[in-house]
Amino acid sequence: MGQYDTLKKAILGFSSMGAAALLEIPEARTVFNQFKQLLNEGLVRAAEKSGDEWQVNSWVKEGILLGMRLGRLQESSVALDNQGTGFAFIDKDTYPLKKMTLANNVRIVPGGSAVRDGSYLAPSVVMMPPAYVNVGAYVDEGTMIDSHALVGSCAQVGKKVHLSAGVQVGGVLEPVGAMPVIIEDEVMVGGNCGIYEGTIVKERAVIGTGVILNGSTPVYDLARNVIYRKTAEAPLVIPAGAVVVAGSRRIKGDFAAEHGLSIYTPVIIKYRDERTDSATALEEALR
Repeated sequence: MGQYDTLKKAILGFSSMGAAALLEIPEARTVFNQFKQLLNEGLVRAAEKSGDEWQVNSWVKEGILLGMRLGRLQESSVALDNQGTGFAFIDKDTYPLKKMTLANNVRIVPGGSAVRDGSYLAPSVVMMPPAYVNVGAYVDEGTMIDSHALVGSCAQVGKKVHLSAGVQVGGVLEPVGAMPVIIEDEVMVGGNCGIYEGTIVKERAVIGTGVILNGSTPVYDLARNVIYRKTAEAPLVIPAGAVVVAGSRRIKGDFAAEHGLSIYTPVIIKYRDERTDSATALEEALR
């Protein structure tokens, strides 16, 4: 990020100012537009991997929030016929729909999907309708975003990830120092999963249908006899190659025992093997 130190300094300077004052400084929007172009090209990211650890780039989040303060409400529309009839939208003028062309080599299948400006979709990404990618998100090569899936603000999604139908990848813009959700390379996420609150899913993990991962629910690893939790110092981390399914555990107490109550919890039942690889193999023809 050293090459962008001047931009970073300018963004941090403007971030301390109120919206009214910013609107009186033309340079603020110029700086923001330069920053947003870098976001669109994937050259700056809300979080980056350094060695084996992920680091939050708080200044990038500050830049995104700067755009929110600079923006003014604007009406726009997408025409569906020759008479101009179509969908109308009202949003900040700093964050319109992202303009995509054939040069991006991204396949967005017709049917109601949208990508917000200030996000990055690498070549060979596929979006099935309807799906949504929010500002600050980074989606790497060969990833499939299936129907009704959300990639939230600042989420970082690796190469050859499959986000199945109904998957919700949570976003985070505030607090600015918080870790966004991170899904590393070749992760398979089953239908109707939710991954929230800065959870990190390491490479080649498999998240079974309906699994919810967040900061308040521990994950029980039956293969290694370990419990994974989010702490004040570190996010919840799902190990590389883990196969996670939706499970439950008994609730303590006489009342719970009397009524046979249990509570949801994710469970790691094993780690990837040849059988798992065969069951989760991606179909390259779809890309």
